[in-house]
Amino acid sequence: MNMATDPRWRRWIAIACAGLAVLLYWLFSPSDKLPPGFVDGNGRIEATEIDIAAKVPGRVQEVAVKEGDFVKAGQVLARIDADDLIAQKVEAEAGLQAALSAITTAHTQVAQRQSDRAAALAVVRQQEASLNAAGKRLERTTALAGKGFISQQTRDDDQAQFESARAAGKPENQAAFDAAIAAARSQVGSAGANAEAARATIKRLEVNIADCTLKAPRAGRVQYRIAEPGEIVGSGGRVINMVDMSDVYMTFFLPEAAAGKVRLGSETRIVLDALPDYVLPAKVTFVADVAQFTPKTVETESERQKLMFRVKAQIDPALLQRQATVIKTGVPGMAYLKIDPDAEWPADLAIKVPK
Repeated sequence: MNMATDPRWRRWIAIACAGLAVLLYWLFSPSDKLPPGFVDGNGRIEATEIDIAAKVPGRVQEVAVKEGDFVKAGQVLARIDADDLIAQKVEAEAGLQAALSAITTAHTQVAQRQSDRAAALAVVRQQEASLNAAGKRLERTTALAGKGFISQQTRDDDQAQFESARAAGKPENQAAFDAAIAAARSQVGSAGANAEAARATIKRLEVNIADCTLKAPRAGRVQYRIAEPGEIVGSGGRVINMVDMSDVYMTFFLPEAAAGKVRLGSETRIVLDALPDYVLPAKVTFVADVAQFTPKTVETESERQKLMFRVKAQIDPALLQRQATVIKTGVPGMAYLKIDPDAEWPADLAIKVPK
C-alpha cells in the first residue's frame, strides 16, 4: 500500500499537520485573542467514511454513481455480475423439485408396502384357518387309522398337509414386510431432508444474488470509485467509498490545560476558511484521553504545554441536511469552544448559517 496515495493516510497526515499548527499557535500567539472562558483550535472538516464492498467475489458489472454524487439511503450504487449465482439457483431449484418428487415416490412406496403387508396378513389368516382344519383332519385320520378304518397312507397324507400349512403360516414371513415398510419410511425422511437442504441453498443464493446489488446504507456523498466496471473483486473487496453527510465534524487539537476543561456536549462555533462570513453551530462529541504529541520525558511546565489532545465537534445534523452541498469534507477552519458555561459569545461568533 502506498501511504502517499491512500486517503486514510493523507487524512492522518493532515490531522498531524493541523495539530502541529495548533501547537505552534498556542506557544507563540498572543493569549488575548478570545475573551476569558473560550478556547480555539485549528482543524479540518471530516465525515464518517463508509466502504461499500462486495459480499461475494465477482466481476463489477456496473458502477451507477460518480465521485462527488450525493446519494440517498437505499440507492443503487453498483452491481456485481450474478450470472453464476443465478445458474446455481436454477440448479438448486431443480434439486428441490427432484427431492419433492422423491418424497411423493417414497410415500407411494410406503403405501404399497403397507398394502402388501395387509395382503400378507390376510394370507396368514387364511393359512392359519387351513392349519386349524388340517390339524383337526389329522386328528380324525390318526384315530381312524389306529382302528384300521382308513389306510396309513391317508393318515400320512393328512400329516404332510398339516406340516405344510404350519410352515406357511410361520410369523417370519411378516418380518420382511415390516422391514420393507421401515425402509420406505426412511426414504421419505431422506427425501424430506434433501428438500430442506435445497430450500436452504436457494435461500442462501437469493441472499447472495440480492447482495450483488450494492446499495447505499445511508444518505451521503460518493468520495471514491475504487473499482470500475469489468474489474474482478474478491469477497469484501471495496467498490465505492462514501461519506455520511449526516455525521460531519471538525477535528482539532487543544493543549492539555484547555482540553481538561472541555466536556462532551460543550457548545462550539466553527468558521470555515471557505465560508469566513458564516458561523456554524456544533457540539463536542469526543475528547481524546491520550495525548497526541507527548515528549518522552515530561518534567517541566513548558514541556507539559506540549501535550495536545484531539477533539471532535459535530456540526448540527439539521443544518447539514439543509447545507449538504455547501459544507464539504477537507475544508480547513477554526473551532471556538466555550469552556465557561457563564461566558457570553462575542458578537463576531454569533451563529450565522447559509440560507
